[in-house]
Amino acid sequence: MRKLLVIIVLLPILGGLGWWYFHERQLTDYGPAYREYAYVTNGKSNTVSVIDLRTFALAKTIHVGNEPTGIAANPKKNEIYVVNTQTNNVTVIDAEQNAVAATIGVHGHPYFIDVSEDGKRAYVANSGSANVSVIDLEKRVVVDNIRVGASPGLARVSPDGTTVVVSNRGDNTVSVIDTQRLTVRSTIPACQQPEDIAILPDGSKAFVACTGSGQVASIDLKTDKLLALLDVGKTPVHLALKPDGGELMVNNFDSDNVSIIETTMNEVGGSYLIGTHPARCVVSADNSRLYVSNFGSNTVAVYDIDSGKVVAALPVGSHPDALALTQSQNYLLVVNSGSGDVTVIQKRTPKKKFEPGEYSLLTMIPAGIQPNDIVVKAFVMTRAKP
Repeated sequence: MRKLLVIIVLLPILGGLGWWYFHERQLTDYGPAYREYAYVTNGKSNTVSVIDLRTFALAKTIHVGNEPTGIAANPKKNEIYVVNTQTNNVTVIDAEQNAVAATIGVHGHPYFIDVSEDGKRAYVANSGSANVSVIDLEKRVVVDNIRVGASPGLARVSPDGTTVVVSNRGDNTVSVIDTQRLTVRSTIPACQQPEDIAILPDGSKAFVACTGSGQVASIDLKTDKLLALLDVGKTPVHLALKPDGGELMVNNFDSDNVSIIETTMNEVGGSYLIGTHPARCVVSADNSRLYVSNFGSNTVAVYDIDSGKVVAALPVGSHPDALALTQSQNYLLVVNSGSGDVTVIQKRTPKKKFEPGEYSLLTMIPAGIQPNDIVVKAFVMTRAKP
């Protein structure tokens, strides 16, 4: 009787953690060669934390360059790329060994990196030198530095790999690069302080968030023409497309809401209060759920896209920022920039009335100082570990 009482008392206190301790987690078994890791850039530790997503434990801490910010995974190779803002270079991590394989120098003050879907090239916007470095990922060398507008923040490559769109924060323009010729084919006046970029799956349009004017620019990538300036909320900082490309989610940091844009019609379908200072968001692979990190309220909001309602507000660590979903879509990873850790939230279907709800806290994993970005890489080992 006493043992049963202890369990009943502990479950409400521990919430999702309590349920996890008393019930075996149902993780998919992909075989002994399967690996799945999350890589977290720690801006003030000059490191990358490697989290093993099979065990939800810190597997390794890798030293990289100074002030790592952007990070990306190669979709075709087991490699991770880390942009180091203060040392003006990119660290290549071998995901099978979780070790530094190479360091590639770029130009001044890079922040983000994007990789083509064929895994052959990466593009880095260098905000301090007004150009974009093009990296051959097979040879691990910079093959060109393309001059663009002032203070480029982000270079995003289209899904077909033919076009790179660059947001130039310093002169309020967008550069469009032809990747075959490695030249700027158009420079488009857009809106104030363009930052984040999203490109439709068919490569027909790009959407650019303009933090200074509270707008999102819609650009036709067939004609390189500005189609519309869509009014959203104050300081739109992050864009996330539904996987089907039909809707674009916009985080309005200073309006505490999310705007939803109908991408075909170039119309704002509505704006919805979501939490204090929404910073990043991610859409589930089935297009049903939007997860939003609320930087100012230390929560993650779960928004049901079909019903148009917030269905959960989950407490996490201090100043949550970057988000990622695991391969199974059953776990949400939340990078907490203030507390220096990663919250793992489990999505599950309750089978009995007394069980915890659909979302519960699984664990919190320590990272480094001021973690700022995350990427998940799932793969099957191609060679044995030494």
